[in-house]
Amino acid sequence: MNFPAALRVRLEQAGQAHVLQFWSQLTAQSQHDFSQQLLAIDWQELAELRRLIAVRKETDSVRTADDQVQLADDLSTAVTPSCLRLRDAGNRPTPVDAIACGSSALRAGRIGAIMMAGGQGSRLGCAGPKGLYKVGSLSEASLFELLLGKLVAVKRRYGCDVPLAIMTSSATDTQTRQFLDDHAHCGLNPAAVFIFCQRDLPALSPATGCLLLEAPDRLAMAPDGHGGMLTALASSRGLDWFARQGVEHIVSFQVDNPLALPLDPEFLGYHLLTKADFSTQVVHKKDPAERVGVVVKMYGVSRVIEYSDLPVALAAERLSDGRLRLHAGSIGVHAFSQKFLDKAAARSDSLPLHLALKTVAVFDNAGNPAVSSTPNAFKFERFIFDLMPLATQVCVIEIDAAEGFAPLKNRPGSASDALEHVRAALLSHARHILQKAGVSVAEGVSVEIDSASIVDEDDIARLFAPGAHIDYPLIISNSNLTEPK
Repeated sequence: MNFPAALRVRLEQAGQAHVLQFWSQLTAQSQHDFSQQLLAIDWQELAELRRLIAVRKETDSVRTADDQVQLADDLSTAVTPSCLRLRDAGNRPTPVDAIACGSSALRAGRIGAIMMAGGQGSRLGCAGPKGLYKVGSLSEASLFELLLGKLVAVKRRYGCDVPLAIMTSSATDTQTRQFLDDHAHCGLNPAAVFIFCQRDLPALSPATGCLLLEAPDRLAMAPDGHGGMLTALASSRGLDWFARQGVEHIVSFQVDNPLALPLDPEFLGYHLLTKADFSTQVVHKKDPAERVGVVVKMYGVSRVIEYSDLPVALAAERLSDGRLRLHAGSIGVHAFSQKFLDKAAARSDSLPLHLALKTVAVFDNAGNPAVSSTPNAFKFERFIFDLMPLATQVCVIEIDAAEGFAPLKNRPGSASDALEHVRAALLSHARHILQKAGVSVAEGVSVEIDSASIVDEDDIARLFAPGAHIDYPLIISNSNLTEPK
């Protein structure tokens, strides 16, 4: 096919005609698909992305020691905000009040949820959506099954669906939808599940700000980060969908954390009783090198500072009792009022774009795959926690990491957030719940909690008599006790 003349002019005007260098070598189908991708480019947005790169280069080139001192001074004003602590009897409002309030909201169907599931499993050494990765040590249940099972268990306890929106990306959307169809939505009501896809943004050359080719017939693109949730949800009418379901507050969580507690009634209760626009869960950060951002207050405004933006000396500062001064580690579990999200979605400046220098697979000018050993492209992301400074009331709730934070980030054997560590955390959590219900487990014996059946120790107590002992591998479900196959 002939390349559309008007589009060619547009590419030339934008200084991007180089992307057509392999056009004549493409099949008719590839030419059609590539032209459709190019026609979808938002040229005004591309100009803004290139402007951000130019500003970044200019800032880097003129930044002086004085500028760095000023940045450190600004960050030195940061303090850890006062936190409510989950399960802490000293809280005001009390845990009893919070649990009652959160439970009432779940029972009334006022709570919705968003699962961020746009990530691929490439860093884990597998193809496809990260949610398909199997983490159950006995059941081999996937992240999807464990997390969606939690919503099934919540519905069983409170008698009401939790409307769930699942954010996919162009790389995970088809397989995620197929998985849900093949697995009967993991026991969820399909009418209470809404799937929407976040946007892709082009990756650009750091040197020239130009578009890059992932293949001769395809631009290098990347999802726009978890902050892309807001724009994608609004443009897909997802916020309206939640409103029609009677939802007044929405929690969000990441697909890579099988211990996530987004629907914990006490967490929800604190969010509601403090009348927060934005609530967030944190864990107590003990190692300054831990790769989590921190929730801070700067000049009276709550925000999250990414770990990569914290000067090493500031990140390592400790209080007289030995705790890190900035210790509220952000774990990506948030709660928002629906009204707050509606207002934020109506603003064009709610979520700024962040530049990240990454290693991207591209094609060189000779038409060969170019594998770079160093970062070779700028990707652009939005972070949902950047909404925090817009909130009138922010509530920070500290949870025990052993109860709610076991992220899966890396392939087995590579880091502390790899599969073996996640499985160990799931086992420890299962043992802890059983212990609270008066059930002991023999040393070295694996047990697994069926997330679709068991919410907490109250469910365990219905299955075992106090003083019961488990001495063989067991998957614990409220319908039966299942030995692994």
